[in-house]
Amino acid sequence: MPLTVGTAGHVDHGKTWLVRALTGKDTDRLPEEQARGISIDLGYAPLELADGRRLSLIDVPGHERFVRNMVAGATGIDLFLLVLDAAEGARAQTHEHLAILALLGIEQGVVAVTKADAVDPETLELALLEARELVPGAEVVAVSAKTGAGIDELRAALGRASDFVFQKHNLELPPRLYVDRVFTLAGIGTVVTGTLRSGSIAAGDVLRAEPRGLDVRVRSVQVHDNPVEHAEAGQRVALALPGIERRRLRRGDALVAAGAYPTSFRLDVVLEELEPIADGARLLVHHGTATVLGRVVRAGERFAQLRLAAPVVAARGDRVVLREATTVGGGRILDPAPPRHSDLDRFERSERGEETIHGPVLRHGEWRYADAWLAELEAELAARIEAADPLDPGVDAPTEPWARDVLSRLPFERRGSRLYLIGAGASLGSRSVEAAAIEAELAAAEPGAVKLDDRELARFLEGAGRLVRLGDGYAISTGAYARARALVVEECTGAGRIALARFRDLAGCGRRDAQLLLERLDADGVTRRVGDERVLRRRG
Repeated sequence: MPLTVGTAGHVDHGKTWLVRALTGKDTDRLPEEQARGISIDLGYAPLELADGRRLSLIDVPGHERFVRNMVAGATGIDLFLLVLDAAEGARAQTHEHLAILALLGIEQGVVAVTKADAVDPETLELALLEARELVPGAEVVAVSAKTGAGIDELRAALGRASDFVFQKHNLELPPRLYVDRVFTLAGIGTVVTGTLRSGSIAAGDVLRAEPRGLDVRVRSVQVHDNPVEHAEAGQRVALALPGIERRRLRRGDALVAAGAYPTSFRLDVVLEELEPIADGARLLVHHGTATVLGRVVRAGERFAQLRLAAPVVAARGDRVVLREATTVGGGRILDPAPPRHSDLDRFERSERGEETIHGPVLRHGEWRYADAWLAELEAELAARIEAADPLDPGVDAPTEPWARDVLSRLPFERRGSRLYLIGAGASLGSRSVEAAAIEAELAAAEPGAVKLDDRELARFLEGAGRLVRLGDGYAISTGAYARARALVVEECTGAGRIALARFRDLAGCGRRDAQLLLERLDADGVTRRVGDERVLRRRG
């Protein structure tokens, strides 16, 4: 059974040094982490146990400024490794990390009392006693990452703790992976990593990146840098995703089977409060690896609806953590896509596991639904469409069982899995000022090219005949491209061929831009490359 263990504990208590001693890997990969000597982001390493089993280990930051990153890592773990400095004992983030683990339902783990070599025996004994009182029932081990003392004993203790972790990863459910890292590798392209929460993923699978609504294809799968045919729920996974730019994905996105999980701005939860949470309170809501602003609408002492500023992908039974300046509470999700309401009876029915009916329902072969609910759905979809990028003025259509019937009664047009206003098409809309600025920049750069960060806008402008895109994200004005093309055709007609240096001199641009232009002319079928020169492509 694949399992993931996550560190927890206050800053400077030795988590990363301990991970290095356990795994042989330094999980502080960022230059700022190495310069400052503290963890800022999540780190990952495989952990081999004495019996041959392998755990995935996530090292989380302990500084209070990076609790958000800690929660993103902790949501994917099965058991904890709490780290306690023998000299300092429990501190602020020790207690907050423990509270987060409890809210996430992570009950099994081990406490490591670190830097045991740096204190006298009496101090160490007091630290061990404090650790046992802090986490009753957890095994406590004194260790020293510096000398290696206790490392084997700690590895064995983690093995024993893992024996008590009950299977909570369901291979039968559709795949669901929350992204915690996105980066680019030369020759591979965009890579995402995360802990696979359910199902399995194999090379060639097509998944949906939500809530962005992007289809992605998996080229290859790795588990801790090792290629595998497929990854299973509970494993740390890296996926190579060809054909998608890195900037279009980010931590918090979910890769799922299309239509398998709802994307929602609301969550019904059973509340667990560390501090009193007022009705209407605005808090940070942590779910999966995402953090969004949310408002708490209470429906009684134990139940609430979280209304979110941005959508999340969730399932019944998932956990959320609620934070203000510190962690104030959390909850277990009863309904991942509820209607707006404050109906206490409905919460209690859902808590008892009874069927919860909202929206349209099928009765005697006919769909029936409340007009108020239908009007609310129409208003919500219209608001989302109004806020959509004018370059693609649509939104993902609901995927619930009632969707096909109900959406046909609303004034929207369905194209594939997206909804649009009837007859709506791509336009610049509010982005016309930005487009004009790009055209002015291209004109000023003639005969050279300009790097454009917004490739979607560049693609739209090219389709409208307002620029020509080159490789590596560059673009050139249509006039400059027409003149470059004419130069190449004229030179090749007279001399038979043209070299890069000759074209650069004729065009009056730099070597990079000349190379990009020649490659575009090749792609457009004007020229073809022969050695280091270009010749006109034969027509016919």
